[in-house]
Amino acid sequence: MKELIRRISIPTHIAPLASFRLIFGLIMFAGVLRFMLKGWVYDLYIAPTFYFKYFGFEFIQPLNPVGMYAVFVIMGFSFLFMAIGFWYRLASILAFLSFTYVELIDKTNYLNHYYFVSIVCLLLIFLPADRFFSLRTLRKPQEQITHLPLYCIGILKVQLGIVYCYAGLAKLNSDWMLKALPLKIWLPAKANIPLVGNLLTKTWVAYLFSWFGAFYDLLIPFFLLSKKYRFIAYFFVVVFHLATYFLFQIGMFPFVMIGATLIFFSAEWHLKMQNKLSRTFQLKFSSHTPDKILSIKNNLLKYLAMLFLTFQLLFPFRFLAYPGKLFWTEQGYRFSWRVMLMEKAGYAIFHITDPKTNRTWEVNNYDFLTLNQEKMMSTQADMILQFAHYLEEYYQSKGIQDPIITVESYVTLNGSRTQLMIDPTADLTKLKDTFAPKKWIKPFNPVN
Repeated sequence: MKELIRRISIPTHIAPLASFRLIFGLIMFAGVLRFMLKGWVYDLYIAPTFYFKYFGFEFIQPLNPVGMYAVFVIMGFSFLFMAIGFWYRLASILAFLSFTYVELIDKTNYLNHYYFVSIVCLLLIFLPADRFFSLRTLRKPQEQITHLPLYCIGILKVQLGIVYCYAGLAKLNSDWMLKALPLKIWLPAKANIPLVGNLLTKTWVAYLFSWFGAFYDLLIPFFLLSKKYRFIAYFFVVVFHLATYFLFQIGMFPFVMIGATLIFFSAEWHLKMQNKLSRTFQLKFSSHTPDKILSIKNNLLKYLAMLFLTFQLLFPFRFLAYPGKLFWTEQGYRFSWRVMLMEKAGYAIFHITDPKTNRTWEVNNYDFLTLNQEKMMSTQADMILQFAHYLEEYYQSKGIQDPIITVESYVTLNGSRTQLMIDPTADLTKLKDTFAPKKWIKPFNPVN
C-alpha cells in the first residue's frame, strides 16, 4: 500500500486537468442551454403531476416553475464558471448539487451519462483544476501551480476507463454478440439516412456494429493510454461517438466523451493547445512562472480516492445478487454503464377493485402520467409498483378504503414475443420496494 501511495503521488503536469475542466464545463454549459431552449425543463420537471422517485430519495421534490428554471440558470452559470475557472470551487459544488438534484427528481429520465456527469462534478470539487490556465491564474499568477500528484488526473482516466470497459463487458451477451440485437431492430429504422441508409438494412451491418462496439468499448481506454496508438485511438473515439449521435440522437453524451477522453493526451499536447487558445483570445498568462508542485501530504484523500474507485469497480456487479434475466427484471441495471443494450416496449393495464362493492375498473394511465413516463413505467417493475402505490393513495383520497390494485404488464424484449412481466394476481398495494429480489416479476421466456 505504501508503494501504491508513493506511485500515485508522483508529480505530473496539471495541463490535462485544466483542459478537462475547460472542455467539460463548456460542453455542459451548452447542454444546459440546449435543454432549456428545447422546452424540456417544462416537459420533464413542471408538466408532470407525479414523479417516479429513486429508492431512498423519495424526499426529493421539484420546485415550482420559477424555481425549476432558476435551478437550470444556476446550473448553466455554474458550468460556465467552472470552465473558465472563476469561483471554481463554488461553481463545482453548485454544478454537482443542481445537476444531481434534477437527476434525482424523476428516474423516468435516467441516463447513464447523467450519472457520469454527476460523478465528474463530484470529483472536480476536490481537484485543483483551476490552478492552471484559468481566470483565477490570469488574475493572480502567483496562485498558479504546474504539477500535482498523479492520482488527481489518474482518477478521471480510471473513471473513463470504467465507463468504457463496463459498457464493453455488458455487451458480451448472446443477444448482442450472437443475434446483433437490438441493433438489428434499430438500424433498419434509419434507412432514410442519405448515402448509408441502404447499408443499415443489411443484417451483416448490424453484426459488424455489434462486434465493433463491444471491442471498441473494451479496448479503447488501453489504446488511449498508449503514446504510440493514442491519435489513432482518438480518431476512432470521434468517429464512434459521432456515429452514435447521428444514428440514435442520444443528446450531448457523445460530445462529453469526445471532450473528456482528451485527458489521455500528454501534458505537452495540452500545453500547445492552451498556448494556441491564449494567442487566439489574447490571454496573457505568465509564461515565466517557475515550476510549482502542489503537495498533498494528507494521505486520507488518497485513500478516499482509492475507496471511491473500488466502489465504482464493484457497484455495477450488484446484478449478480438477483435471479433472472437482467434486461427483463432490471434489478441492478441502473448505474452500471449498460448503454443502449436492449429494445424493450410494452403496456401496463392497472385494475382497481373496491373491496366493499367488489367493483373493478381499469385506469387510464395518461390521466396521471406524461407520454414519456407512461412509456418508461410500463416496462420497469419498480416504476409499476411505485405507480400502483400512488394510485392507492389517489383512490383512498376519493373515499375507497384499501383498494386492491393489480396489473397486466405485457412486455417485449429485443423482439421476443410479448409476455406478462408482472404476476397479474399480485395485489401491488401489499408489496414494498426494497433491495430484495422481486419475486412478483415473472420469469422471462426466451421462446419467440
